[in-house]
Amino acid sequence: MKFTIFTHVLHSKEDNLYNAYAPYVREMNVWGENVDELVVVAPFFLGDKTAIDCSYTHKNIEFISVSNFDILFVKSILNTILKLPVLIWILFKAMKATDHIHLRCPGNIGLLACLVQILFPKKIKTAKYAGNWDPQSKQPWTYQLQKWILSNAFLTRNMQVLVYGEWEEMTQNIKPFFTATYKEADKTPIVLKELKSTIKIIFVGTLVKGKNPLYAIQLVALLSKRGVAVSLRMFGEGIERKELERYVLEKELESLIHFEGNQSKERVQKGYQESHFVLLASESEGWPKAIAEGMFWGCVPLATSVSCVPFMLDYGNRGILLEMDLEKDANQLMGLIKNQKDYDDKQIKATAWSRNYTLDVFEREIKKLLKNTD
Repeated sequence: MKFTIFTHVLHSKEDNLYNAYAPYVREMNVWGENVDELVVVAPFFLGDKTAIDCSYTHKNIEFISVSNFDILFVKSILNTILKLPVLIWILFKAMKATDHIHLRCPGNIGLLACLVQILFPKKIKTAKYAGNWDPQSKQPWTYQLQKWILSNAFLTRNMQVLVYGEWEEMTQNIKPFFTATYKEADKTPIVLKELKSTIKIIFVGTLVKGKNPLYAIQLVALLSKRGVAVSLRMFGEGIERKELERYVLEKELESLIHFEGNQSKERVQKGYQESHFVLLASESEGWPKAIAEGMFWGCVPLATSVSCVPFMLDYGNRGILLEMDLEKDANQLMGLIKNQKDYDDKQIKATAWSRNYTLDVFEREIKKLLKNTD
């Protein structure tokens, strides 16, 4: 089977290996294990592999480079219009030449591929919608358009769409799914974490406004002000880092907040293992891997009620659903910190739930999915 991926994820090349954002590549490597030929249609840049990148492992891989684009500003819209004919032609040719079309949404390439795939109603297709599928959530119109096309049985035929969570009025081609980072073999005994010493909180994610890293800093600062011995380690890079570092200096929080930058999977895993809580006050998510990963290693999650997060946290039984009100959230967290029994109960439940979603289970589900689309 020739399997072709259409994605907006930026790729680079080093030592004849194609590299991209590690969580995405690891997932695509699982798909790749079950196909004869792997084709990747994506933007390419001349740059070095970073700490959060990894390589495709497929031995028969072809890369088709496409121009990146956006429609955020007048100038970029005009540039996109000029690029469209070539982009559409490249996507059309790649879809025509493949056995299986696989879309990665939401994203700019995903949006264009959603439109072009309409021309191939008989082709076998899958799509992974990695964003928030909640029909009630406020999202950019481009995201809404992709969701509408993917769920429209007349425009999108012969396709299974993988989404996070179960939602009302889902069409027959929409399939609730999940993602995973660790294997069954990674399941080591979890040691219950005592709350007597410094409370360690970890943030893992891109340092952008949508992830609300400033809120995480402010929450930890408020806990410290109330007399809690607490620290926050922030893993990740982003355009907000300088502003966040400036804020930490101005508020004299250097002893509480530690910026770790992008780190390897192993370093982040150790961070989870050493922390009491994993915090993500994000405005929008699909399946927040940082939350699932932290839970896997015994962190109690602190997260906003977006997408399928309430389900992941069992509506508060496996963690704390943040209200984005510093006083209220600090009160919730302090109440839990003062109750070791409640904390232990949430930690055990969180770990047990997360460990249901291993790479072994994921691989079996992908094999079943591909077998059903043959």
